[in-house]
Amino acid sequence: MKAPIIEIFSSFQGEGLLIGQRQIFVRFAGCNLNCNYCDTNDSKSEKSGKLMTPQQVTDEINKLLTPDCRTISFTGGEPSLYPDFINEVSKLTELNIMLETNGTLPDNIDLIDRLDMVSLDIKLPEHFDGDFDVEIFSNEIKSLNLLMAKSINVYCKVVILPSTKIKSFKEVIKKLSDNISSKSNLQIIIQPSSPLTEWKDLNFKLFEFSEIVGQYFEVSTIPQIHKILDIE
Repeated sequence: MKAPIIEIFSSFQGEGLLIGQRQIFVRFAGCNLNCNYCDTNDSKSEKSGKLMTPQQVTDEINKLLTPDCRTISFTGGEPSLYPDFINEVSKLTELNIMLETNGTLPDNIDLIDRLDMVSLDIKLPEHFDGDFDVEIFSNEIKSLNLLMAKSINVYCKVVILPSTKIKSFKEVIKKLSDNISSKSNLQIIIQPSSPLTEWKDLNFKLFEFSEIVGQYFEVSTIPQIHKILDIE
């Protein structure tokens, strides 16, 4: 068994609830979406990755392991394209397993045996240059519901752009609240796109976005800290 890997590296988690924690990142090549804000364009095509076995990936992880590291983050691209490969790597390590996913492949996510944390993106219409495929959102909902049914620690990340409209954002958050089976413990991370210098009136917009989410969920607003620290 082999999967296309872009890179394996150690860094601080720059996004979401585990921000600032040391992790080893395994970045897969290949993605089923084409988001216009993607900051890892080289990982969109599976052809851009180096084919590696689970043992080879594990060997690289072990070389990078430091005393302050407790978690492997499977990212991409879209790592849920490779559930069997993730399972094989997970069997070879005792580190916690984190999945950073767009959530649009619920059947694949359901096949991953061990997950300690999931960061699931909620896509907005402004994330795509063409028409927004409503099936994207319905599959994200399916993924969220199955993860929560398994009592897996999951949070949602919503990237907002300077072009993000309050109306469409509000509609997506309301639909999210209406369609998940349990929202009591779900946290939403609002992530303004980088670089922050592209924004005008950022502070005002962030407060408004936060207030919308706060009607339904616990909410935090966190930029990409690794971009601020100028690390990978």
